[in-house]
Amino acid sequence: MAKAPARTANSEPATPNRERPEQPTRYEASKEELLDFYQQMLLIRRFEEKAGQLYGLGLIGGFCHLYIGQEAVAVGLQSALQPGKDSVITGYRDHGHMLAYGIDPKVIMAELTGRAAGISQGKGGSMHMFSTEHKFFGGHGIVGAQVSLGAGLAFKHKYDEDGGVCLTYFGDGAANQGQVYESFNMAELWKLPIIFVIENNQYAMGTSVNRASAEDQLYKRGESFRIPGLQIDGMDVLACRAAAETALAWVRAGKGPIILEMKTYRYRGHSMSDPAKYRSREEVQAMRDKSDPIEALKRELEAIGVTDAELKATEQAIRKVVNEAADFAESTPEPAPAELYTDVLVEKY
Repeated sequence: MAKAPARTANSEPATPNRERPEQPTRYEASKEELLDFYQQMLLIRRFEEKAGQLYGLGLIGGFCHLYIGQEAVAVGLQSALQPGKDSVITGYRDHGHMLAYGIDPKVIMAELTGRAAGISQGKGGSMHMFSTEHKFFGGHGIVGAQVSLGAGLAFKHKYDEDGGVCLTYFGDGAANQGQVYESFNMAELWKLPIIFVIENNQYAMGTSVNRASAEDQLYKRGESFRIPGLQIDGMDVLACRAAAETALAWVRAGKGPIILEMKTYRYRGHSMSDPAKYRSREEVQAMRDKSDPIEALKRELEAIGVTDAELKATEQAIRKVVNEAADFAESTPEPAPAELYTDVLVEKY
């Protein structure tokens, strides 16, 4: 029987990384941070509610996926990033992530309504928003496609030695895509500075995660690639922030990728066209009553002395911002017909 060829020095496998990050404890936020988290989550909630109204009025067309219920994930994680240094990429449920990265609600709402003043000049709509200025790279309509692109962004961070980290979001449904595992493999081989964030809202498009996934503990999905994973309460913004701190410390130390499974829940259907008949109203209401991230933080603020009058003032200020964004989106013009022929790649390579 022929012997296997001897390994050369260059073919030796990398030393397995057996170190594991510790489960993070809840982030200890100052009063100012708590108020900021509350404002950001409330902005996303009210913005998405307004987007739902505009969709119902026919001012937003195509697909529209709302982030209502999941606000703590984007706010908690992205509050730990360094804007202009770290990059973010996500799928088509992207409005909340953009707002959490400080992008102007007016240009987001204008994009939703297909106006020239939108962040993608009215050509991307709900699912395809982009801002190189903020290092926000979409907004992608193809399920799971953003994961391999996120690995590419992380490769650029490492190649440029700029110290940046890529936060790559995908859902429990996309977690079963083949390209996700190709990305895991390359990310660990090259020790890329990437945090894979699985926003597990329990239902993917319309099937519960335990019916669609043989392994429904999604934080374990990287084990065969030696990528550690943590499961986090995605309905608690302070748990999310603590997870971000732990993950960033791991990645910035050069230890390679990490997976965060954020256990969250969306209150609306998969998109505005989804009646969500695969779950009961009682289930949704129970989640609202017991686990709503905004109401939970509101109670914490009240416990440290924030008055009802202060909270109402915050609510009024947020509603004003959202209403102004909606008015702007309704009044600004649509792209000129000639814009159909611009920003189209036609070169040959």
